[in-house]
Amino acid sequence: MHVAIEQMIETDRLLLKGISPTVIHEQFLNRNEEEIKAFFGVEEQGLLHYREMHEQGMDTHRFSLFFFLIIEKRTGRPIGECGFHTWNSKHRRAELFYLLRDEAHKGKGYMKEALPLVISYGFEVLQLHRIEALVDKANAPSLRLLQGAGFQFEGIMREDYVVDGQNVDSHCYSLLQHEWPAAMHKVCR
Repeated sequence: MHVAIEQMIETDRLLLKGISPTVIHEQFLNRNEEEIKAFFGVEEQGLLHYREMHEQGMDTHRFSLFFFLIIEKRTGRPIGECGFHTWNSKHRRAELFYLLRDEAHKGKGYMKEALPLVISYGFEVLQLHRIEALVDKANAPSLRLLQGAGFQFEGIMREDYVVDGQNVDSHCYSLLQHEWPAAMHKVCR
């Protein structure tokens, strides 16, 4: 699946810069390592992650990914990511992921500011019908974020995820396209 969707979305404090497999490939084909690290706002380990994505691929005939690089307006630096992986366009579903790279950026409401726009983008532009999120039950901030955005608990995926070499359970949450308008209304109050 070749997806060339690119987008820039702005909030009060953030710029959300759309990243597709095409953008990642273009970076590695046209820039040196220091330029790539600056573009994504990463150090050596992050560069290795993006290089692996470039070299091993992110698209198959059924799955792709699309995410936003979260850039803090005040500094102009990337501070995290939020978007979709395991995106199946045929069945109109994807798994949501999000992260802030530095503890100093957590607890400031950045993800709460970015997430509604990313979800809307998924439903409106990527034409998703279902967005799901898998989270550890001990991750209270993530659970609050998902529940605040209208995601519904579906169940537990037993030993679904590897953490420090151990298989752990994932709590599965989802949000359907027709549920989003009501959830968005609550989020924006």
